[in-house]
Order: sequence, then structure tokens, then C-alpha cells
Amino acid sequence: MTRRRRQFSAEFKEEAVRMVLEGDRTVVSVAREFDINASTLGSWVNRHRVVSAQEERQALSGPERARIRELERENAELREKLIV
Repeated sequence: MTRRRRQFSAEFKEEAVRMVLEGDRTVVSVAREFDINASTLGSWVNRHRVVSAQEERQALSGPERARIRELERENAELREKLIV
């Protein structure tokens, strides 16, 4: 007998992820409440974090990115001077 794979709506996934990220609840406790596998919910949470990070990086303007690169270079130079 084959077992049919469950499908979840985007709203369902968003609600479960929100409960983990915005509260003090663990992935395991939220997964139990929603009757889903903890590794499934964990992958949703990780995917959400990756997408959010990409959106934040894209939100930077060209001059802001250039300034960050400049500061990173300067930071590396100062670290080298401290080590030597």
C-alpha cells in the first residue's frame, strides 16, 4: 500500500514558521502541535531564513554595497596590523 504525501498550503507553512521564529517555541513543539514532522518544519524555517537574508541583501543600494566592501577591506587591513 502506498502512502500519499501530504501537501501544505503556503499559509499553513507561514503560520508554523512564524510560531517558531516569533515565539519562544521550539521546532519540535510547534511540529507536534501542527502534527507534522519536525524535520519538515525545520526545513521550512531554514528556507525562510535564507530567503529573508537574500531579500535583505537585495535591499541595499549600489553605494551602500560599495561602502560595505570598503569597510570590510579597511577592517581586514586593521586586523593585519594588529596581528603583525
